[in-house]
Amino acid sequence: MNLESPKVNVAKSQQDTFNFISNIKNFEMLMPENISKFEVLSEDTFVFALKGMPEIILKKKEASAPNTIEFGAAGGKIDFSLIAHITETAANSSTVYLQFNGDFNPMMAMMIKSPITKFIETLVTNLPKAV
Repeated sequence: MNLESPKVNVAKSQQDTFNFISNIKNFEMLMPENISKFEVLSEDTFVFALKGMPEIILKKKEASAPNTIEFGAAGGKIDFSLIAHITETAANSSTVYLQFNGDFNPMMAMMIKSPITKFIETLVTNLPKAV
């Protein structure tokens, strides 16, 4: 299953936006209002939970400054990745979208498609206000 968020404009340079997303502590500012847990586990790993959902541990896997940052599931039963794509649009402006990739059986994909779509849309929509 491959999902993409809408693109958003951020009033920061590509490098500044990359640096913000690279700092996992900043993800707390991007989370939806229904977050029930957010905890930084290490410099590149954090755990979060939304009300009514299981905890998810995300780990920064790869970064290609200042264009992409890849996060992936760190443990658990589901393997997926969340990639932030950052494009420079001007000296102090960039565009960002998130890409979610996961290999799920058709039943699981049907159940999680809508919540994950809303989740990545919320993350990217909150980005311009948080940076």
